[in-house]
Amino acid sequence: MSDMSSNQAKDTRSRADKSRVDNKSRLDKIILRSDRESGTSSTQPLRALLPFVLKYPIRLTFTALFLLVAAFAALAIPYFAGSIIDEGFVTQNLDVVNSYSLGIIAIAGILAVASAARFYFISVIGMRVITDIRRAVFSHLMNMDVVFFDTNRTGELISRITSDVGIVRGALDSALPVVLRSGVMLAGSVIMMFVTSIYLAGAVVIIIPVLVFPVVWLGKYIRGLSRKQQDKIADLAALASETFGAIKTIKAFTREGQRNQEYGEYAEASYQSEVSRLLVRAGMIAFVIFLTATGIVGLIWLGTQLVSAGQITVGELSQFLIYAMLATGTLTGISEILGTLQTVAGATERITEILGTEPSIDAAQSPVPLPVPSPATIAFDDVHFQYMTRDDESVLNGISFDVKSGETVALVGPSGAGKSTVFSLLQRFYDVTGGQLRVDGVDVRDADFNELRKRFAYVEQDAIMFSGTIADNIRFGKPDASDEDVREAAKVAMVDDFVLRLQHGYESIVGERGVMLSGGQKQRVAIARALLKDAPILLLDEATSALDAESETKVQQALERLMVGRTTLVVAHRLATIKNADRILVLEDGKVIDQGTHDQLIEKGGRYAELARLQFQQ
Repeated sequence: MSDMSSNQAKDTRSRADKSRVDNKSRLDKIILRSDRESGTSSTQPLRALLPFVLKYPIRLTFTALFLLVAAFAALAIPYFAGSIIDEGFVTQNLDVVNSYSLGIIAIAGILAVASAARFYFISVIGMRVITDIRRAVFSHLMNMDVVFFDTNRTGELISRITSDVGIVRGALDSALPVVLRSGVMLAGSVIMMFVTSIYLAGAVVIIIPVLVFPVVWLGKYIRGLSRKQQDKIADLAALASETFGAIKTIKAFTREGQRNQEYGEYAEASYQSEVSRLLVRAGMIAFVIFLTATGIVGLIWLGTQLVSAGQITVGELSQFLIYAMLATGTLTGISEILGTLQTVAGATERITEILGTEPSIDAAQSPVPLPVPSPATIAFDDVHFQYMTRDDESVLNGISFDVKSGETVALVGPSGAGKSTVFSLLQRFYDVTGGQLRVDGVDVRDADFNELRKRFAYVEQDAIMFSGTIADNIRFGKPDASDEDVREAAKVAMVDDFVLRLQHGYESIVGERGVMLSGGQKQRVAIARALLKDAPILLLDEATSALDAESETKVQQALERLMVGRTTLVVAHRLATIKNADRILVLEDGKVIDQGTHDQLIEKGGRYAELARLQFQQ
């Protein structure tokens, strides 16, 4: 017998160790690493933007067409300028000067129209891409499970979907057009330099690598600094989001000064990070400008030697110098933009990190259809559960119970007993770590997420209100509901009692998080929302615990109307609200330690009777 017990203990430890390893592996995949250094090349993060850009081939074709036309026109002007010098000024032939001048004016017109068209098309593509990125990131976040939001700061996510996307937008609006135009102009200028003078062009071939290699190396370093800067901004956003969400608590504890100091320290860290990045970028610009100017002086000296030797004409030297200045000017512009692109690479990396995360809860590959109409039954069969972030602490330890169709079952017990966790598992916000949980006879892991959650109407302890009107918040339960349906649900939930006294009635604005409504009013709106959804199973999570006596009475009346004809599972601390439940389950340490009706449990004299005596004596 002792050997059997020892083996069972080893098996238990082995399962626990395996669970911890699995949890750690899953958490590593969903936690966004704000301090993670990337080992990729400087251009790789930007490649993630290509699928968004390549979705619009027609616009890209027009962009490329007008870009080439503008480049050819710009490169033709120096050629005609050289011809004016050699065939007009040197020979004193004014007719040639006049004809070439008119040609340059015509080319300038083509250049202007092509440049404007190129700007329009590339700007439209940029805005389209940014819109697609925003939608893709938000949609991906909406498809992530609750564990992801448990383990990542809200402010960090907001920073990535706003600040980082804004940086990419700035690049697509300004940096990308400059890089494309400058790249084409640089290539065209180098080709025309070779056409004009192969000797001078050879000197340029020597100068360009001296400029390019340091710029590329510094660009990679700037990208690392840019990533750190974006992380600092995310820290600021996270602190601000947390502070504003708890402003009453902060003021109640007079911690405004402490929060100001913390925010100031974060802001200073962000400033210092940005200064470091700007210092390196400024050094890169100075280096490029100095070498560029030195190279042009060297070209002028070499060119004058070739003119003296009769190997090139004055017009060809002038033409070459214009091309050289175009090339060096575009190269300088590219070097400046590279600093911006490194910042964009850091922001893009943070965005693609979100898009690369996968939910820790796997959707059923071949979902089992839930029965229609719904029997509205629930079954917990030896269910075990522990949160990924607390893998050394079990929340549920082999809990088993059934809820029949139309039955009202209450869960009571001390805080931390696992009552609210039961609701989360039912809606599959988390997966059980052992045992089986069935809704309408189907294992929740085999059901489709949306179909499963449509079976439940959920009323929380702290009713969530969305920005908008009272009608909008009620209609959240059923977006296609008519005004008549909304008002009918509101009447049953006793929302009419206070809405009719408001100037704008159901069109009254509730304010952010419902600040314009009292706790009882918000709860009744939440009940109306649940009524409108008309789900077969009702989940009530301490819906009256934070209310005064008058509000509790009204909310309780509304809840009783909501519960009619539905299977109901209730979590409650106030036992007076569940005296009429068909069955009461007493939870402690993640286990059902007792069950029965209110009267039966009082007679038993156990844990429930002790809780009842303490509450009813008060």
